[in-house]
Amino acid sequence: MSGAAAPVLDRRSRALLVFCAVAVAFAAVDTYVVVLALPDMMATVGISVDQLQRAAPIVSGFLLGYVAMLPLIGRIADLRGPVPVLAGSLVTFAVGSAVTAVSWDLASIVVGRFFQGVGGGGLVPATMALVAALYPVEHRGLPLGLVSAVQEFGSVLGPLFGAAVLAFTSWQGIFAINCAGGVLLWVAVRALARATPDTGAGAGAGTPPRHRARTVARVVAVVLTVLAFAAVHVTVHPVESVRRDIDYGEVYVPLVNDGGRWTTPVGVAAIGVALLALLVALVALDRRRLRRTLAEVDLTGAVLLAVALGGIVLAFATADPEVSVFSDQGPWFLVVAAAATVALVVHLRRDADPLVPRGALGATPAWGSLVVSLLVGWALIAALVDIPLFARTAERGYDQLDAALVLMRFLVALPVGAVVGGLLVRHVPAGVVTAVGMAAASASFWWMSTWDTGTLASFSSNVPLVLGGLGFGLALAPVNAAMLASTRDDAHGIASALVVVARMVGMLVGISVLTTYGLAQLYDARRADPSLGVRALGILQEQAVFSGGAVVAAVAAVLALVLFRGAATRAVDTRDVLRSVG
Repeated sequence: MSGAAAPVLDRRSRALLVFCAVAVAFAAVDTYVVVLALPDMMATVGISVDQLQRAAPIVSGFLLGYVAMLPLIGRIADLRGPVPVLAGSLVTFAVGSAVTAVSWDLASIVVGRFFQGVGGGGLVPATMALVAALYPVEHRGLPLGLVSAVQEFGSVLGPLFGAAVLAFTSWQGIFAINCAGGVLLWVAVRALARATPDTGAGAGAGTPPRHRARTVARVVAVVLTVLAFAAVHVTVHPVESVRRDIDYGEVYVPLVNDGGRWTTPVGVAAIGVALLALLVALVALDRRRLRRTLAEVDLTGAVLLAVALGGIVLAFATADPEVSVFSDQGPWFLVVAAAATVALVVHLRRDADPLVPRGALGATPAWGSLVVSLLVGWALIAALVDIPLFARTAERGYDQLDAALVLMRFLVALPVGAVVGGLLVRHVPAGVVTAVGMAAASASFWWMSTWDTGTLASFSSNVPLVLGGLGFGLALAPVNAAMLASTRDDAHGIASALVVVARMVGMLVGISVLTTYGLAQLYDARRADPSLGVRALGILQEQAVFSGGAVVAAVAAVLALVLFRGAATRAVDTRDVLRSVG
């Protein structure tokens, strides 16, 4: 079979592949776009630039939705297939984007970002599984490697997309575009998946007439939802020319004395349309199938795991690195996370059909994959955050765009490494591939720890950036392969989700710990030599962070060699190997 000709896909299948790739890139772009939009978002809700910590929920809200819900989404994908998960993720992402775009205070922004995180978290594994369904096993490597590369390249486009949109409109425009894109992708994927063979889209859909009625109801619900968000937007952000108009301005006059914005005619209309959209959406649901899915998915276990992960996210994401690794409430968040973890362990041992099947993580390569993935994320965040920060600190005249372009040299190499790692893992032990990748990442960090003022102007500065990107990319797929080689087929969705969650948690822990360590080195240097200027101290801090990243990457390389020994990754399907690279 390995020598068979590649399958020829029909026009609908090729179109579905394109839309799936766009969906994957969409989620990646949104993860990074907030970096540029954050200052303007802070100003909108009345947070000054010297109160950055108050804006932490804007970032942590997205991460909380992404991390806490991903295991549940992975399990649902195991039970119901990728198409329903992909469609639901696109709708959730679009709703979250719309809520963020029309937000009027910090709380509404955080709610919107949370739903964006939930939707974005479900897009990547579901899209990879759906694309893989169109190809036989022997031909999946290249197309899935390319889709994985698209996902990683989305992280490159994120800051550039944000800069382009902010050049001609406000930050709300970014999320309005996200909402429109999510709706269009949902419509396209639903239409193409039903017409494309071997995607499993029609499984369990019910009789054709009932299915058509639900489809119409879904479309009506989407239209009503768009109208509701438009009404909310004009309620929260009135059009001044309309509000001041003698005739049309009455739509902004409260219907009751001393009433607020929601008692105006436009506000009441917004609430009414939103309730109608919710009612139609409930009609569109296959409630019998939904109840069966919730019963099978172990909702109790999912909630306990979400609370445990949420406590860890909040403990580190709300910290001020200039003060400590944790915020003042951090220890309490960790106490809640620990209690939820204990309750989860007890539940998993007693439940007949637990969220994480019994013994799924018992093999050394399985739980070892979580440990290594956490360390990979811990080291990776040092590059993502501190490379552009070093550029702004060390190089005079470098603005935000210049710093993003420096980071792009690293990010462009990362998807190349991801494709190579996904292909190598079928022929080389996962521990060896991961160790080589993380050793390269460690070497690049040690090199970057020697950078000084003017280094980035030299062509040689590209070498550690490219080496680091290739190294991290090389390590991503083998970590997932080791997990999948050590777990049952019916647990691959939840296993892949846990690998991604571990990496995200590692990134949260890493940015807090490494930044705190870097600041400690800065303070020590300032005490030793009070004459050092701000620029020199900033460079010392970034050098310390790069050194810390080098150590963590080296530890990940060693542990991969030890813990992945015996993992039969050469027998793992390339589709599953690459599913959690994103």
